[in-house]
Amino acid sequence: MSKFGELVDLNIPVLLDFYAEWSEASEAMHPVLRDVAAALGDKAKVIKIDVDKNSQLAEALRVKGLPTLMIYRDGEMKWRQSGEQNANTLIGLLKEHQ
Repeated sequence: MSKFGELVDLNIPVLLDFYAEWSEASEAMHPVLRDVAAALGDKAKVIKIDVDKNSQLAEALRVKGLPTLMIYRDGEMKWRQSGEQNANTLIGLLKEHQ
């Protein structure tokens, strides 16, 4: 969990994608997240977290639906949503929290 704190305690927005390889909706988000990361470059960070490999973290954050997306900035959660999102929406949200 201490590593998680380091991941999200940045002065740029951090988009977390909680996913599972067996989830079709999670798989559909992969190209969207690539687009978001490419569009924002070093102005934001996109981190994918496999819930099967990080079950304690997923439980602690009460991740139920997949994918679950969260935006953190300076260690504080700013936004959270379950389900698929489009790249433009995510880019807009990340820019809001820069």
